[in-house]
Amino acid sequence: MEYSLNNEEMRKTLNSNHVPMARRGLGSKGAKIQLLANHFRVGLSKNDGYFYHYNVALCYQDGHAVEVKGVGRKVIDKLCETYDVLRNKNFAYDGEKSLFTLRSLHHKKQEFIVVLEEVSSTRVGSNPSEATKRMKHQSRSKTFKVEISHVSKIPLQEITDALRGQESEHYQEAFNFLDTILRQNAAKQGCLRIHKSYFHDNQKNITNLEGGIQCCRGFHSSFRVTQRGLSLNVDVSTTLLVKPGPVVDFLLQNQNVQKPNLIDWTKAKRMLKNLRIKANNTQRKITGLSEKSCMTQNFLFKHGNDANGEVQSSEITIYEYFKRHKKIELCYSVDMPCINVGKPKRPIYYPMELCTLVSLQRYTKPLAHKQRAQLILESRTSPRERKEALQYSLRNSRYGDEPMLRSLGITIEPSFTQVDGRVLQPPTLIVGRGQNFCPRNGSWNFNDKKLIEPVKIKRWAIVNFSSQCDTKHLCSMIKKCSEMKGMLIDPPFDIFEEDIRHRNESPFARVARMYEMVKAKLPGPPTHPLAQLLLCILPVSRNCNIYGPWKRRCLVDEGIATQCIAPTKINDHYIINVLLKINAKLGGMNSFLLTEFKHSIPLFSKIPTLVIGMDVSHGSQGQSEALSIAAVVSSRCWPQISRYKAVVRTQSSKVEIVQSLFKPVSDTKDDGIISELLKDFQTTSGVKPQQIIIFRDGVSESQFNQVLNIELNEIIKACKCYDESWCPKFTLIVAQKNHHTRFFKANSPQENVSPGTVIDNTICHPKDNDFYMCAHAGRIGTSRPTHYHVLYDEIGFSADNLQEFVHSLCYVHQRSTNAISIVAPIYYADLAAAQIAQFIKYDESENLSSHNEFISQIPTELPRLHERVADSMFFC
Repeated sequence: MEYSLNNEEMRKTLNSNHVPMARRGLGSKGAKIQLLANHFRVGLSKNDGYFYHYNVALCYQDGHAVEVKGVGRKVIDKLCETYDVLRNKNFAYDGEKSLFTLRSLHHKKQEFIVVLEEVSSTRVGSNPSEATKRMKHQSRSKTFKVEISHVSKIPLQEITDALRGQESEHYQEAFNFLDTILRQNAAKQGCLRIHKSYFHDNQKNITNLEGGIQCCRGFHSSFRVTQRGLSLNVDVSTTLLVKPGPVVDFLLQNQNVQKPNLIDWTKAKRMLKNLRIKANNTQRKITGLSEKSCMTQNFLFKHGNDANGEVQSSEITIYEYFKRHKKIELCYSVDMPCINVGKPKRPIYYPMELCTLVSLQRYTKPLAHKQRAQLILESRTSPRERKEALQYSLRNSRYGDEPMLRSLGITIEPSFTQVDGRVLQPPTLIVGRGQNFCPRNGSWNFNDKKLIEPVKIKRWAIVNFSSQCDTKHLCSMIKKCSEMKGMLIDPPFDIFEEDIRHRNESPFARVARMYEMVKAKLPGPPTHPLAQLLLCILPVSRNCNIYGPWKRRCLVDEGIATQCIAPTKINDHYIINVLLKINAKLGGMNSFLLTEFKHSIPLFSKIPTLVIGMDVSHGSQGQSEALSIAAVVSSRCWPQISRYKAVVRTQSSKVEIVQSLFKPVSDTKDDGIISELLKDFQTTSGVKPQQIIIFRDGVSESQFNQVLNIELNEIIKACKCYDESWCPKFTLIVAQKNHHTRFFKANSPQENVSPGTVIDNTICHPKDNDFYMCAHAGRIGTSRPTHYHVLYDEIGFSADNLQEFVHSLCYVHQRSTNAISIVAPIYYADLAAAQIAQFIKYDESENLSSHNEFISQIPTELPRLHERVADSMFFC
């Protein structure tokens, strides 16, 4: 069934605050299968009465706001002991600003004074008066002002309405209330909370990795509204922690050195900043390190008054102070800096050997390749292991004992939710010589197949930065495998070997030197490229510092297609996979969908249709100020659906909404991403698209309205600017991978769900148009489905047509012989952003003279790809 919609009526709604569209129906195609989902049904017996939302404002006695995490719960606990306002009342407090109760506190605003007693050790600083005050009092107290003010009174019926998909004014507040109860429950058990995931320091959950870090397994827990009602989504989560223990031991492991005198203290200062330590039974946050060693760092020590009452003070080193006045003989840290837990102008120093890192501290710095590989390995769990871990986590969470949940009449069933799944048939593919075949279990191979559109490569060369690769054997295998696949590849013009003497130079110098060699032997007319292809052999496959500079030189400066490899074992399988990438980069095609080849894709092949994939890539963990990169890819050569062009732009750090879709007024030649892609589609297809299907990756439910009312509007504006009389239809779909829903086979818990599995019932939203799809075969760990949300649809897809279309787009990825887990346009956008990000990454490494100059030196605009490769699938 297809839906015919009034284009203008739909378009008018975009001028107001648009909300995601409602579901039109369920799909029916595919073989039915019984599945289990990690959603646990929630019963709610109480729906009369109200809950009350209060704002909590904490400040010190001097009026400064409390910014230290973890203090809020201690203050509220003390308030309960001191005053009657919350005593014997059930409440949920999020540890920061929100407090919820089931009974009114009767006052709109109340203020309280709370005193927390703490045990304090003497701390050594440069301010003598401060030091003297602290030395006089071994115990000290902190006074807090607590202001509790009424925000809203909300009927419990709001939660019941939410179960029916009825969004009201307090819909989000109702769910914040429920999630706050879960947070409070975890806080009582001493968990580390990261968003909606919780981690215990139970050693059974922790695995040591290299570099002084640990992988900690915890659980995610959140309430979800589903077609079946309210459910609790519980899943396995992992995070990285700093290994607790002596600070020096951590630094030795982190920097992989054997002796303390080999520690790089500049790196150590960056690594330790903001971590919490325990010294003399006191927890403090590290703000820096002393400039001098413990043996030579002086401070003014006040040691009493003379006969006239004047203060007597003298300079003393940290070492001497602890030896004379604390009777502590320092050993191995005397030549090390001291840890500063004070402010820059009022430092408070502790000797390094007296400090230990406390447990459950999140590690947020970038990971080395080996650490990342270890993390991935530790994060994988088979379906059976994951199910057992979820049942264990649900039991240990003790939600049945939580007073607030009991007061609300909330019960949580211990069994997984049963759902009806359907397994879609894989699309038929066509390869060379008209050979059709149907993939099995989400994969296929090219062993006995030829490429459908192979390229001819006459002028190419190999550049070798590695001493490990046997280039003679490599050329032999390329010749053999290319003939098997129908590619005509002449022998390489030359093989350029890097001189071993230059391998300690900077990556940019090595690349420049190699290009000098290439240009000297591969001369050509100025307007033509040196070669069709440069095959680059790297010394290592991951995080190679040659990769970024080499890609930039080839794609930006020279306009030459390049393929980088770092083979550890050269065989037919490896070479064929490399040839698939090369063929796609140079304009060939490896396979087509049969429906694409025969122009029979429903709602696509008969009407000119543009498919767009959009993604925004942010700086990696530990790179909070790095520019974000927006990548948009679009289909070309309609009615094909397997060829794509990518456009990439930088934008403000951590901004998720794409900022360069449309530029109405510009002094540059850049009139926006969409305009560039529309021109390409019309050039390669001969027509303007009458339909535009947009796949958007990486946004959460809270950003759906921004995607609808900002990004889609910008795309519509770009279309109007391109041709004011032209009015294409739009369909907008968000794809999410970062969620916690997993599916298990009801009858085979040890197996992953079959590729092509789709679910649009039971645990999906009661009103919104969403579905889950697991297009790929999960061979390691537990398969993670992609969650698709159809936010807007003028084209009028039926549920079956759209699900089959999405499924087919997981089989057009040209560099793979497996169905991928998300539609190819999004996957390509992610690849393009990641590859172009290397330009920025190595611009930083070349231009930065110190870590502190990081922000000012980041380039604000990406270099544009050379016109010879700009339209290619360089990202394959």
